[in-house]
Amino acid sequence: MKYLSLCCFLFLIFACTPSQEYDLVLQNGLLYDGGGEAPYPGDIGINADTIAFIGEPNSLKGKETIALNGLATSPGFINMLSWANVSLLEDGRSQSDIRQGVTLEIMGEGRSMGPLNEEMKENMLKGQGDITFDIPWTTLGEYLQHLEDKGVSTNVASFVGNGTLRAHVIGFENRPATPGELEEMKKLTKQAMEEGAMGISSSLLYAPSMYASTQELVELSKVAATYDGLYISHIRNEGDQLLESLDELIQISKEADIRSEVYHLKASSKPNWDKLDRAIAKIDSARRVGLPITADIYTYNASSTGLHVQLPDWAREEGIAAMLERLADPKNRERAIAEMEFRNAPETILLVGFRSEEMRKYIGKYLTEVAEEWEMDPAEALVDLLIKDQSRVQVVYFSMSEENISKKVALPWVSFCSDAGSYTNEGVFIKQSTHPRAYGSFIRVLGKFARDEGVISLEEGIRKLTSLPADNLKLQKRGRLGIGNYADIVVFDPEKVTDKATFTDPHQYAEGVVHVFVNGGQVIKDGEHTGASPGRFVKGPGYITQ
Repeated sequence: MKYLSLCCFLFLIFACTPSQEYDLVLQNGLLYDGGGEAPYPGDIGINADTIAFIGEPNSLKGKETIALNGLATSPGFINMLSWANVSLLEDGRSQSDIRQGVTLEIMGEGRSMGPLNEEMKENMLKGQGDITFDIPWTTLGEYLQHLEDKGVSTNVASFVGNGTLRAHVIGFENRPATPGELEEMKKLTKQAMEEGAMGISSSLLYAPSMYASTQELVELSKVAATYDGLYISHIRNEGDQLLESLDELIQISKEADIRSEVYHLKASSKPNWDKLDRAIAKIDSARRVGLPITADIYTYNASSTGLHVQLPDWAREEGIAAMLERLADPKNRERAIAEMEFRNAPETILLVGFRSEEMRKYIGKYLTEVAEEWEMDPAEALVDLLIKDQSRVQVVYFSMSEENISKKVALPWVSFCSDAGSYTNEGVFIKQSTHPRAYGSFIRVLGKFARDEGVISLEEGIRKLTSLPADNLKLQKRGRLGIGNYADIVVFDPEKVTDKATFTDPHQYAEGVVHVFVNGGQVIKDGEHTGASPGRFVKGPGYITQ
């Protein structure tokens, strides 16, 4: 018996002592596993795309070894709201995100790159600006597979947008769906979920997503729920009706029995800043009774969307093209100007993106500056900017409280997003300005909020960038450093991580990330992009092999 016990003991010792040579060893990193626990020193052995072993420091052998010398090492970060769907078609390197440690882009806020019909494809082709691309896909799954086949540096995933479903079945009409149309949208939702969508999304400030009733959203969410998908929403109003809009999301979550998330939670416009505490209390209350509701945020006090959202609802009906045609009528133009009630003060509206080359001379100006130059009232200048550029005009709204940003960062159920494309700071991308969140939203979690201000600990920041969104999305083998998980890994210097992008000079890469691996492939080496494109289409929990 003693001999047998000794043999078992020796077997365990040798079984736990790796003797093999790994494809790659990350040697002596300070490992943050993603779960929020204190870090520990160790080696990571990687074979192909997988973390094969985690051992004591300096204990593993590799065909290639990278000495980390105690640098922070964590799972790759997850961008819960990415608009890289077009930028990745132009440049798959995803540089502004990957240089912050992002290894997974989650796309599809209210509108997604599929399912498409022929009219939608034609409109997408007509609507292209500086970036042009063919559309060889029809379904959402085909688009995501197209990205993987083309070559991308980050992993990619997407929700199916209820606005896209409405455009596919109904168009841009402001009316309820008929029973037949709702059934068709449910079938398309089912198809998208089986192709790997993460769930169903809505963006209820924008047409045609905004035309969906609460009950329509419940019915679509019920389909996603059968595949363990998530309902995620840009709620109807983030200012005056913030609390009522949260009530709608909570109702959908309850009636559809679905996990739900609020896109970029905020209390917009100064008169509404005090509503954030009540919004947080409302979500906490729902969570206490068992509703799995979460939120994501970007780490800035300014939002970015179209200038057109300041218009009265009637002026924006049926989409951008219809809006521009409507405003071309002098009577409608005058009515829009007369009825405009600014959601954001004109002096807080920064112009950052125009379709027309001629209009780009106004990039970097505030609406009030243009109004003064044109000798107009701000409302009149706003409408004329839309008409002259024949677009929605991209702007930045300085509408949030810095104090509220810190409150949201500290919430245990909040993860992070960019709500932006992922860009290279050269070529076609610098023809336009952008919001600095495209280059800095994630690195600020580690630098500004963890290291500099102590709003959260570094390990908690990493948890909220990794395992929290992975768990919310029901992702398998991602979001944690664990044996058998995919080797999506970020190595960074906690003392040097810094966002460089500003509102006046946004196209600047973040600093402090040393190495990034995606599915075991090294994309960032010593702070520079290798050109590798190991990213994959990451399927949601309802995926059925096609």
